[in-house]
Amino acid sequence: MMNSSVLGRTLARAAAVLTTAVAVAVTAAPLAGTAQAHEAVTGSLSFSGEPGEFVSDGQSHQYTAGAVEMFDVAGPTSEEAVGITVVTTEGKRWSLHLEAPVGQKLTDGATFTNASRWPYAQPEDPKLQFGETDRWCDTSTGSFTISHIAYGPYGYIRELDATFEQYCDGSTLPVRGEVHARTAEPPTELAVGLNLDTTGKIDSRTGEITVGGTVTCNKPARIALAGNVDQTQKRATPVGYYEEQTVICTPGAPVPWTVSFASMEPGTTFQPGTATVRGVGRADDRDYPVTVNTGYQTAEVTLLKS
Repeated sequence: MMNSSVLGRTLARAAAVLTTAVAVAVTAAPLAGTAQAHEAVTGSLSFSGEPGEFVSDGQSHQYTAGAVEMFDVAGPTSEEAVGITVVTTEGKRWSLHLEAPVGQKLTDGATFTNASRWPYAQPEDPKLQFGETDRWCDTSTGSFTISHIAYGPYGYIRELDATFEQYCDGSTLPVRGEVHARTAEPPTELAVGLNLDTTGKIDSRTGEITVGGTVTCNKPARIALAGNVDQTQKRATPVGYYEEQTVICTPGAPVPWTVSFASMEPGTTFQPGTATVRGVGRADDRDYPVTVNTGYQTAEVTLLKS
């Protein structure tokens, strides 16, 4: 019989792939710092400057969501910044970036002074950048006020009202503006599930087994599965793995999946009878910068001759 130390090493190897998969997908933590952009349902960006002001060209401008090619609102999961991108029908791209000092969030009524632009701003400084491809400052200073901001999941910006003032390249002439935006109701957060079948098949000629189960989701998702199967026998412990088994999941009903493999332990083969199957699934939420997982699942499976 296999001694206890060898058995321990075998089972440790059996769990190696699954342990890695669980480490990757163990939590539904957002991808820190990742910005997400969503189109404004209603909104406006307006700004103006005195004659000689570079960014505005000394004129007044106003762009309204629905009347431009793009009016996007973006924010990171940290809720410390907001970006507005407006592409006009003429193809001009205006960008506004407002960011709180590191460790702070944008909240209702917050005013930030002595703001400057990257890369000159320090982590403890607020950041303000506003311009268009052909009208962009090399350096700038200014201030901004967040009159109102409302969030959905993972930094999704639902509502925004803000004003700003920027001085470009040492000029004493400011460009002053305001932005108002409302996005659609936040999408549902992704939830996925995994079920393992309690019966499987074995090809007695090759020792290859087929196991499976079902996955569920509340919105479309690509679920990547990983896991292993091991079987304790009198003289051996065959082990097989599956990795990155991708299932296209659509909501409404459980989606079946199967995977086939043989033992990867030298000199061992699976036999008809009971084995242990383990698995976990993970999927990226298409609407939020987050990866969710099914949780670690385990079941006893009966392998039947095919």
